[in-house]
Amino acid sequence: MSISTSPVPTVITAKPVVLPAPGRGEDLQVAVTAPASGSGLPVIVFSHGFSWSMDGYAPLADHWAAQGFVVLRPTHLDSRTLGIPADDPRTPRIWRFRVEDLKRILDGLDVLEAAVPGLAGRVDRDRIAVAGHSWGAQTASTLLGARVLDADGVPGEDLSDPRVTAGVLLALTGLGDSLTPFAEEHLPFMRPDFSTMTAPALIVAGDHDDSALSTRGPDWFTDGYTHSPGDKRLLTLFGAEHSLGGIPGERVAETTDESPARVALIQRLSTAFLRDTLHPGDPAWKAEAAALEADPEPLGRLYVKS
Repeated sequence: MSISTSPVPTVITAKPVVLPAPGRGEDLQVAVTAPASGSGLPVIVFSHGFSWSMDGYAPLADHWAAQGFVVLRPTHLDSRTLGIPADDPRTPRIWRFRVEDLKRILDGLDVLEAAVPGLAGRVDRDRIAVAGHSWGAQTASTLLGARVLDADGVPGEDLSDPRVTAGVLLALTGLGDSLTPFAEEHLPFMRPDFSTMTAPALIVAGDHDDSALSTRGPDWFTDGYTHSPGDKRLLTLFGAEHSLGGIPGERVAETTDESPARVALIQRLSTAFLRDTLHPGDPAWKAEAAALEADPEPLGRLYVKS
């Protein structure tokens, strides 16, 4: 067994960087994670799952930054760090505030760049991706073209953003036709329409992710792949539950299936996918896909459609 002697890239995180957010009730707090060196750095805007914050998902943010990306993580209004009660008048629109948070970050790139010493001028504004986990994946999917159906099944407003090129959607919630009574009552926005989600996306699902919000079982989390057009890739992880091996962080209560190997696979494949879509011609994706297919004991299976 050989031990790599390659230097570990230095990663810097600045937080909280505060963006004014009139009408939101709280200014928007953002964590900016970036490599200490390099130029032409693409951007990933990451939306956390329910109740998390900009402090979570370090296994992804730190890895992506070490690979040459600038990662921007907002704290959404549903974060437990803000303590907003369920009867707050903003609650019915929190899903929209989440989408607006991501767009506000794109609007505020100058401020976010300036928050990290030496980062200004090193960011590639033409290469932007979104990513998210669980509710955050649905949030990110709207910028890729997904819509939310109203009570009559009519697609709502187009919230896609032309600045966004691609997405990584982790444990993306599925269609609303199999919601449990609790989800129907309390989460009416969880009725996505993926037929207009045309932007390239990597969707990651666990085959043991059995949500209490749907009656369908783990295949619910593959709907974004099945029902969307264009370049889509699906990684199904064997034995993975909702935390997909621990992407929110190490040794946290939400991680019920801790597996560093699964997290490492997501790190590698998501990085390769982003390089492939943001830098066409990059060989990383073909290499990682081939390695997974050739693995005699694979951690998951990859599906691709175009």
